[in-house]
Amino acid sequence: MNRFLAGRDGENLAAQRLEESGLKIIDRKVRSRFGEVDLVALDNETIVFVEVKAWNAYGCENLEYAVNASKRKRIIETAKFFLSEHREYNSMSVRFDIVFIGPDSIQHLASAFTERV
Repeated sequence: MNRFLAGRDGENLAAQRLEESGLKIIDRKVRSRFGEVDLVALDNETIVFVEVKAWNAYGCENLEYAVNASKRKRIIETAKFFLSEHREYNSMSVRFDIVFIGPDSIQHLASAFTERV
């Protein structure tokens, strides 16, 4: 399976799991000049920006390498772009999650990182 298909399938699986746990997916593949956010969801009064990582060869303990400071910054800047375009969500709390999809498991890391000032 090529990398694009694996990524898309992983995002679909992540979206399904998040919806099963009560989140509502409101957007996918949000792109800006800064980067991309895989999924955007609502969790009650919180807007959640989700990075999906589908890795076959690496364990969850290596996520810090997959979602390093540079990647986190791109996600945060894209989230800001999204919020500037969708002002109806501006009064909500913001959360950044990661869904890790390994060969035998799916882990949802809520509040995986925050924006630092």
